Amino acid sequence: MINVLAIDDEPLALQQLVTYINKVPFLHLAGQCQSALEARDIMEREMVDAIFCDINMPDLSGMDFVRQLAAPPLIVFTTAYSEYAVEGYKVNAVDYLLKPFGMNDFLRAAMKVQEQYNLRHQNTPQQQSSPVQTDGTIFVKTDYRVVRITIADIRYVEGMSEYLKIYLEGQKPVITLLSMKKMEDYLPSGQFMRIHRSYIVNLQKIQEVNKNRVIMDADTYLPIGDLYKDQFNDYLSRNYLGR
Repeated sequence: MINVLAIDDEPLALQQLVTYINKVPFLHLAGQCQSALEARDIMEREMVDAIFCDINMPDLSGMDFVRQLAAPPLIVFTTAYSEYAVEGYKVNAVDYLLKPFGMNDFLRAAMKVQEQYNLRHQNTPQQQSSPVQTDGTIFVKTDYRVVRITIADIRYVEGMSEYLKIYLEGQKPVITLLSMKKMEDYLPSGQFMRIHRSYIVNLQKIQEVNKNRVIMDADTYLPIGDLYKDQFNDYLSRNYLGR
């Protein structure tokens, strides 16, 4: 599944883009927004493989936004002005959709995205995808030290602006300069899940789920964010024993 971000400052155009994305089986809508500035926030907390982005937007154009990305995902530009086509390809855009475009045009662009996505992942060695050691540990920098943390001891991780606070079983929390997205990529996906913009939990440490909260212990209640609710409920459904 390819995680896609839709960006367009016109609400109707954005809604059409979202509708098309939801109709393509191999695309998953990771987020939608009306400005490049909003897109930055979404990309900090979500894994984004591809962007369908309008070029003409206030504050920061789609073209300038893409140019500023250190490691841009796959890009498809959308615009009503054909003169931007050549400029779009200069920033290695996968495709260019001229408004108004229909489902067939969108699908052709989506298939180009899928082709490039498969090529990227085909050439990525699996053994380099995570820094987790074979003994189930990771190293993080805290203060002026580098400490080893046993993955199984992590109860949950809290995001605090540019820092993370890692809560451990029977130990003091460790504070490190790291992004939530980076930590999410580090941790084994079958054991850990992001349930909120600010929280990643060890699924094996959850004691109870009460409405929109995860209870880790008598004193620790973590909220389940709207963006992560469906994924977490899917996990519960797969592991629920009862009617």
